[in-house]
Amino acid sequence: MALGKYTRTDGRKSSSSYCSTVTLVVFVALCLVGVWMLTSSSTPVQNVDLPVEKQKNDVKEEGKDINEGITKQFEDNPGDLPEDATKGDSNVNMFQDENNTLEKTNENASKEKQDEKEGKSDERIKSDTENEENKMEEIESKKEDSTEDVSTPVQQKDSEEHSDENQSESVDVEKKTEENSSETKDDKENSQIEENVEHTQGKQSDESSKDKEDVLSKDQVSKELFPSGAQAEILNESTTQTGSFSTQAAESENEKEAQKSPESTQQAAVSWKLCNTNAGPDFIPCLDNLDVTRHLRTTKHYEHRERHCPEEPPTCLVPLPDGYRRPFEWPKSREKIWYYNVPNTKLAEVKGHQNWVKVSGEYLTFPGGGTQFKHGALHYIEFIETVLQKQGIDFKWGKSSRVVLDVGCGVASFGGFLFEKDVLTMSFAPKDEHEAQVQFALERGIPAISAVMGTKRLPFPGIVFDVVHCARCRVPWHIEGGKLLLELNRVLRPGGLFVWSATPIYQKRDEDVGIWKAMSQLTKSMCWELVAKESDTVNEVGVAVYRKPLSNECYEQRSKSEPPMCQESDDCNAAWNVPLQPCMHKIPLGDSERGSHWPEQWPTRLRKPPYWLTSTQVGVYGKAAPEDFKADYEHWKRVVSQSYLNGIGISWSTVRNVMDMRAIYGGFAAALRDLNLWVMNVVSIDSADTLPIIYERGLFGIYHDWCESFSTYPRSYDLLHADHLFSKIKQKCNFQGLVAEVDRILRPDGKLIVRDNIEVITELESMLRAMHWEIRMTYSKDKEGLLCAQKTMWRPNEVEILTYATS
Repeated sequence: MALGKYTRTDGRKSSSSYCSTVTLVVFVALCLVGVWMLTSSSTPVQNVDLPVEKQKNDVKEEGKDINEGITKQFEDNPGDLPEDATKGDSNVNMFQDENNTLEKTNENASKEKQDEKEGKSDERIKSDTENEENKMEEIESKKEDSTEDVSTPVQQKDSEEHSDENQSESVDVEKKTEENSSETKDDKENSQIEENVEHTQGKQSDESSKDKEDVLSKDQVSKELFPSGAQAEILNESTTQTGSFSTQAAESENEKEAQKSPESTQQAAVSWKLCNTNAGPDFIPCLDNLDVTRHLRTTKHYEHRERHCPEEPPTCLVPLPDGYRRPFEWPKSREKIWYYNVPNTKLAEVKGHQNWVKVSGEYLTFPGGGTQFKHGALHYIEFIETVLQKQGIDFKWGKSSRVVLDVGCGVASFGGFLFEKDVLTMSFAPKDEHEAQVQFALERGIPAISAVMGTKRLPFPGIVFDVVHCARCRVPWHIEGGKLLLELNRVLRPGGLFVWSATPIYQKRDEDVGIWKAMSQLTKSMCWELVAKESDTVNEVGVAVYRKPLSNECYEQRSKSEPPMCQESDDCNAAWNVPLQPCMHKIPLGDSERGSHWPEQWPTRLRKPPYWLTSTQVGVYGKAAPEDFKADYEHWKRVVSQSYLNGIGISWSTVRNVMDMRAIYGGFAAALRDLNLWVMNVVSIDSADTLPIIYERGLFGIYHDWCESFSTYPRSYDLLHADHLFSKIKQKCNFQGLVAEVDRILRPDGKLIVRDNIEVITELESMLRAMHWEIRMTYSKDKEGLLCAQKTMWRPNEVEILTYATS
């Protein structure tokens, strides 16, 4: 029988609404049924009550299915998150306490309702309209229960069971519960800092070792709690799930933030273009500025190889070489690279007989040789150590000599094999006729920059390198009063070594004899001591090793002040665009002066604050300098171990070349020391000058201005880390230019980790999406955020011609 709308009835009256929905054709039949129902007062209640209970059961099963679906869809994978990710903190316990309160309320209401059912059967019947509302409220109640549970499998299961038990409650009790829940949620959202998380769970590919993740939709949001502030680590990463829907608070907050940042809306419409330059895929903006180099008055001092940056950094994207493939992992990359990644055979043609590089099918191979070590860099390295020890010098690679500067590095095989000795080598060479030598080094996974000894100081602080090395580096050390050798004297530690391997040491041609004589006079006037000079019979070369003095006594006893001592006002750490000065700085002698003592042996020097950091000095974060140093180190150890290594889906075995774009004390690099990688620590020129501290602890780095392009080839790094850098750049120069620079120096499939304020994170995310980058994860809390993104192979079709870089 078809039933119309239910009406409230006590069994003694007939339901007149039955007649309202029947047709005239069955009028008589319905009248007879009405008479029958009048004589059976209890039957209608039973007939009506059964559908109500059935409907409630249906709703219960439907709600359970929804809850189970959400639980399965968002269940945490412990392998993708830190151990803390499935543990609650005090904030989450508050959510649990509130849920327990609601559970008790619901249980009491259920008991009261059972008593009412025994005494008043008429109050158990509701209209169809109320039942429909009931369905929606119960389903919504289940969803809210799901969102307010900590997302561990056990707790979600308990939530589902409790939700099932509450399905038999009355509509009045349910409404009251929902109102209380809504008020509680409002209070929690006003008292708790909301954090949005977009997370993708990784899939690993055997061929590419690439971590692909299934990207959740924008509305699939979880809340994660972690300490805020510019330097706060991600700890106790407890999550609550909101299913496939974002919360109203999250939507409203995001909209308010977006309205506060109109620039973000404008930036989302950025249309990226492809750079068209003479250099093509190898474009370095500050070294390929043809407008400047064409009009230089002289190139006598390699001015055309120095940095000449355009007035505005490029905002276009550098093209990829045809056939580009992901580089090999270290240490395999030290031996060979893909030919099409650096399709340059000129160096192989010129230096192949010296075992620099050879072409082998689709590979370029590196036998480990060099001009002065044709039979391998490792033998050459061990030969130097043996020579020094024979002279009674306590020298051992990787202990007292940890940080090395290699001048005119070629393809950097010397630095590449020093990794086996636990030595970090900063290699550099100009972008010259050996076009791709530094690019080869970086592609192999060896640290290097494009630089030249010309008219300006190198971008390093004074007295930081333990050893400086030059093997046929083509630098005329002896000319113009030894100006270039004096620059090495500036960056070499007191007591540090200069290892020189060149033909004047072991050949007797007139030119070589003349150079050796000039070098001997120059080094003597600089008070450098020749501690060893010996021939290598295997490589048929010779090596001379000089040592910088430990005191000023020799300087004071010179008969002539040539070269002169620098003025007291001359800061040996000043290095950014500072012209070379043909002078020497005094050796620091005070116990608390940097350079007066040799650093501790590696790896002790990594962990201990330098002896010259005193409690009277204030550190970058406001504490006494030694405590500041320790706090920074402990902070980054926690961040790296608890979040970066396991929580953001990066396969660290594929990461070799890393840059910390805004290093402070080098804590991020120090925290990664156990991994098979190296970190280029960049200290901005307008930040606190902490680069000497980084070198003191056995790490290395460089000064740089991020309003300009970095002196490296495109596709140099596997991972870039930027801690509150983008917000600072946005205040002073071209934000889009920095984003384009990040794309230039990062390899396809490379990762970018950014910690910054939420406005910058939002704008940056929009720009990266416009470049078709894969956004792997974002966090936000208390106007602070974290973003992890991965560069793809995508390049735009539209072209932008850079006139200053084209002929």
